[in-house]
Amino acid sequence: MYITWMKYKFIYFAISAVFLSAGIFGLFKWGLNLGIDFTGGVIAGYQLPNGEIKQEKYGAKSDEEIANIRDDIKKQNAKELRFETVGPSIGSELIKKTFYALAMSAMLILFWIAIQFKSVKFGVSAILAMIHDSLILLGSFSLLGHFANVEIDFLFVTAVLTILSFSVHDTIVVYDRIREKQRKYDPELGSDITKIANSALTETMVRSINNSFTIIFMLLALVLLGGDTIRWFAVALLIGTVSGTYSSPFVAVPILVTWEELQKKYVSLRTK
Repeated sequence: MYITWMKYKFIYFAISAVFLSAGIFGLFKWGLNLGIDFTGGVIAGYQLPNGEIKQEKYGAKSDEEIANIRDDIKKQNAKELRFETVGPSIGSELIKKTFYALAMSAMLILFWIAIQFKSVKFGVSAILAMIHDSLILLGSFSLLGHFANVEIDFLFVTAVLTILSFSVHDTIVVYDRIREKQRKYDPELGSDITKIANSALTETMVRSINNSFTIIFMLLALVLLGGDTIRWFAVALLIGTVSGTYSSPFVAVPILVTWEELQKKYVSLRTK
């Protein structure tokens, strides 16, 4: 017995469309609030006499302005913990490497899944779900950057790449179960991709949710109790984890099922 998950696949697409539209609107309207890792500037970390630790970020500064910043820290009788200058050339290089890393990882994942499952449909569907998660995360931080002045830095890039692997991992688990059911003929399921997908999702859903919740609880603890340095990194991972948990069963699988159904209709029309 299985749940008819694919009966509501267009509702899943509609839910994704709402979040994607909000995120894409934010990206086009406000863009991303780039931190000094990308734009260049100064990071100053210091400890006040009362033990409080502060970290300040400044845009690009001249040597004289940098000297004034250090003097201000000394006037507060603070202990300098960190003082780094990031040049804008490093920032632009980081942007390029980020896009190269995303493109390379997407292509490698596409080829690997296509080879393992002997079907380009599986690979493309997984990549589309991965792009879905990336856009959700980027769009969320575009909105957070505009309304909460949240900046993205190198840790954000790390979070994006981490979420891509997490999203694809869950997708492969479901796809592998679909492949097994296609190989082993079941009279109840036959060759109907919708029934096979419903059965595969029913068998893997509890495992995926339990696995995701263990990660979500840990990330919530980091968001609530972690310091300012890693808080938004944890938020990025949390958003990506929730999106990845949703996209594997409700984006990647519906895309594959819809593709199969359209292909069968096309073949049927051609044979008439």
